[in-house]
Amino acid sequence: MIARLVAAAALVGLAGLAPGESNARGGWRLVPETSLSAMLDCLEAEGRTLVSAHRGGPSPGLPENAIATMDAVLTAIPAVMEVDVAQSADGVLFLLHDDRLDRTTTGEGVAAEKPWADLAALRLTDGAGWVTPYGIPTLAEALDWAKGRTVLQLDFKRSASYADVIDMVREKGMEDSVILIAYSVPAAKRLHDLAPEAMISLSVESPGALAEAVAAGIPAERIIAFTGTRLARPDLYAALDEADVEVIFGTLGRSPNSIDNVIARFGTDERYAELSQGGVDVIATDRPREAAAALAAAERLPEAGVCGVEQGG
Repeated sequence: MIARLVAAAALVGLAGLAPGESNARGGWRLVPETSLSAMLDCLEAEGRTLVSAHRGGPSPGLPENAIATMDAVLTAIPAVMEVDVAQSADGVLFLLHDDRLDRTTTGEGVAAEKPWADLAALRLTDGAGWVTPYGIPTLAEALDWAKGRTVLQLDFKRSASYADVIDMVREKGMEDSVILIAYSVPAAKRLHDLAPEAMISLSVESPGALAEAVAAGIPAERIIAFTGTRLARPDLYAALDEADVEVIFGTLGRSPNSIDNVIARFGTDERYAELSQGGVDVIATDRPREAAAALAAAERLPEAGVCGVEQGG
């Protein structure tokens, strides 16, 4: 195990970030000047598309849902960070995607059944299974890292209490720098009732689905429409644009036929720019650096000095 840990640390060094080191060189910052809604409106008006790094943008030596991983991505590109929030048996909120520990940590069993002291003793593993120097971060640590730097999209795992997550977001003063993810109108309504000031990413497959959410009492200006991961829908994007609702489209996925994997296989990174030109405001991707490079080549990536996006310092 020691050899694997050392190997992982070496990979992290190649990524430009030493184990445990935070980015002291600045990197990019995405900080709403007035509100997150206004920032998204501004970027849309400028014809710019944000990248959302799925699970924080893992790469060799840098595991998913880790602060060091997000730090490395934000050093390289302007990006929103999508992370998964779970809760321990004794109530601590932490970042982890799977219900079980086996795939992404050195532990075993159901994460939510463990006390935080046991979870804190584990190390995260990268996509190849290599043990890294990084532990499971708490939500509090992730919010502290993101404050004044970027926006977090919070995907609630079954163990995570909506109220506890929102209380933590408020405690850290991040109400206007988070996007709360909901997969149904009832879930979105619960989140809106608890945090009416927050933006909600809601699965929207048709204009009728948006109308249903608005009828349930969720203002359209608080909704960002997640429009799936399979087919681009310019007609739907146009309808959502008319309603002043930003569009998220996911190219992510483990399947060999996910859009990210197809683009990588055929070397057609320009597809990311085509999605932007077709009306996608946020691309949720497992390839954040490649997507950002393609957007930049097409002059569709957010630039420093515009809409609350900054670089360096």
